[in-house]
Amino acid sequence: MKNSANKDQYIIIDEKKVKIENERNLLELIRKVNIDIPTFCYHSDLSIYGACRLCIVEIAGRGILGACSTQPEPGMVVKTNTKELREIRKMTIELLLVSDGHNCPTCPKSGTCKLQDLAKRFGITEIRFHQTGKSYELDHSSQSLTRDPNKCILCGDCVRYCDEIQGVGAIDFAYRGADARVFPAFGEGIGTVECINCGQCARICPTGAITPKINVDQVWNDIYDEEKVVVAQIAPAVRVSIGEVFGTTSDQETTGKIVAALKSLGIDKVYDTSFTADLTIVEEVTEFINRKMSGEKLPQFTSCCPGWIKYTEQYYPDLLNNLSSCKSPQQMFGSIAKTYLPEILGVKRENLIVVSIMPCTAKKFEAKRAEFFQNSIADVDHVISTQELTQMINEAGINFKSIKPESFDMPLGFKTGAGIIFANSGGVMEAALRYASEKITGNQLENVDFYQVRGEEGIRSASYQLNDLEINVAVVHGLANAKKICEEVRRGDSQYDLIEVMSCPGGCIGGAGQPVTTNHEVFHKRTKNIYKLDKTMQLHKSQENPYIHSLYKDYLGTIGGDKAHELLHTKYSPRKRIRNDGISLINGQGEEKIRIKVCVCQDCFKRGAKELLTELINYIEQNKLTDYVDVRAVFSYEKCDDSPTVIIGQKMIPKCTLKQALDCIEVEKLEIKDLSAIAAG
Repeated sequence: MKNSANKDQYIIIDEKKVKIENERNLLELIRKVNIDIPTFCYHSDLSIYGACRLCIVEIAGRGILGACSTQPEPGMVVKTNTKELREIRKMTIELLLVSDGHNCPTCPKSGTCKLQDLAKRFGITEIRFHQTGKSYELDHSSQSLTRDPNKCILCGDCVRYCDEIQGVGAIDFAYRGADARVFPAFGEGIGTVECINCGQCARICPTGAITPKINVDQVWNDIYDEEKVVVAQIAPAVRVSIGEVFGTTSDQETTGKIVAALKSLGIDKVYDTSFTADLTIVEEVTEFINRKMSGEKLPQFTSCCPGWIKYTEQYYPDLLNNLSSCKSPQQMFGSIAKTYLPEILGVKRENLIVVSIMPCTAKKFEAKRAEFFQNSIADVDHVISTQELTQMINEAGINFKSIKPESFDMPLGFKTGAGIIFANSGGVMEAALRYASEKITGNQLENVDFYQVRGEEGIRSASYQLNDLEINVAVVHGLANAKKICEEVRRGDSQYDLIEVMSCPGGCIGGAGQPVTTNHEVFHKRTKNIYKLDKTMQLHKSQENPYIHSLYKDYLGTIGGDKAHELLHTKYSPRKRIRNDGISLINGQGEEKIRIKVCVCQDCFKRGAKELLTELINYIEQNKLTDYVDVRAVFSYEKCDDSPTVIIGQKMIPKCTLKQALDCIEVEKLEIKDLSAIAAG
């Protein structure tokens, strides 16, 4: 009996006996034995969708089924490669290529496109089907992303990631059958809706339907302008990823090669964002200690991640005072560069161009925020991703692997290991603890490693006793996880003092501007190499950076003082999730109109706003009132606790019911002369 039970835990895959070991589906089991079945819509982090039908297998007695949506059962006999399976897969790929949007040579995703890769893998050299003839406009509304609906293959990866991992839901499916599409709410541009610009939809998109915005041409134009002095800052995460493209192995050497390549491109000075990461720690931890000692608003959230900042502005405006007032390291660098460097470099402020090289698409949006312009001049002029930097290096014909490393320029190029580990989830917290422990206890920290805040879990926590103070901290990545923490804080259940939040998986190392990958091992390697770089540094604590001390002594004054606060701190405000006055659903032609606005923010939507809006539109159409009303879907009156919220005329109705709305419409009808007969009837 024991042997029979053991035998039942195996299945046969392509005539090989394979043991079942808690795999969720056949696809995982098949991949375990190194058979790479193609798929578009399967990702281990996301729910199983089963839309692309590429991972089909043949199961004895059952026929052809999707491997991702079929659980392994003892005794199964599975074939992964038959004539019929191959023909179905080829036909599926051909059908996906039918749309006229797959112009590979000019596509930003060319070379990393999964559809392109599979077409080559299956030897597809011609398409037997006619093109659909449908064509959609490109969406350039975002500062961070470009959306090309013509390249969308409806795999749903972006939809599920935005909803399940980020908890935002800025894009979704609409329509059915041949008309099915993926786009933001009401067909608006992605830059005008709830998108927080993290770009993870672009990272996970298997085609070029969503890609990071490309700003390379603007950078080239400023490099070519002889009146301009162009300086660059390099984020720490870039140095552990760019080698994946060029085949270099030593991240320490790669950093110097990036500096050399930038100077070969024509950049005048190259600095390190890790310098202002050190500066951020000094300011942010000082702010935290002051809050803790004085009993001010706690917990304090970190403010380095611009995706997280926009998320807070949209969904948790009541927690904005819990955010650290510190700018991100990118914006601290821009502010210091535009005020401190002109005199050092002998250039007018308006002729100093700051280029950021970031792993992140949200940084593109951040640089264009009104808060970071002084007298109409941006603190950071251009943000390019790791992907864009590799494009520029290739354009210039630079042999990255062979170029001799060069050093960062001083004084804004010196950093400690604390500034470098900002790239990892938990890195900001660990750098903060390295500073806070010495500041609070007055004792020198011998062991700088705080392993409790490292790891891959979406939410991690730890407690530290520093003299008489107990410090409770949390580290979060992925905004769906951040939501859980924010709800705790709202309810008053949170015991945390300091909370780090990063939008992207693993932190900045997993940013959407990094070389394209969905391989978790690549993320692990980047994370490991960041900690390795920390170990190669002679200094590991931000307070040890001598150039930070000089900056305060010669320029900023005291930590947290007036000048430091002016240059290094900011303030954020609640943000409506769609710009302008909402989306018009019914636009009456009459001179006098009843104006109806229904909030369809996430909270209102969940509490019946969609159903209420549908019922209102049905009522208006059935009663022939379309000429006399203006109905708009709007986003956020910041009254989410009283949702659904409706405004009719000048009256705001919280927790609005259909009866309340119709009663108010009846009152408004009496004010319109042309409706008097209808109202009387």
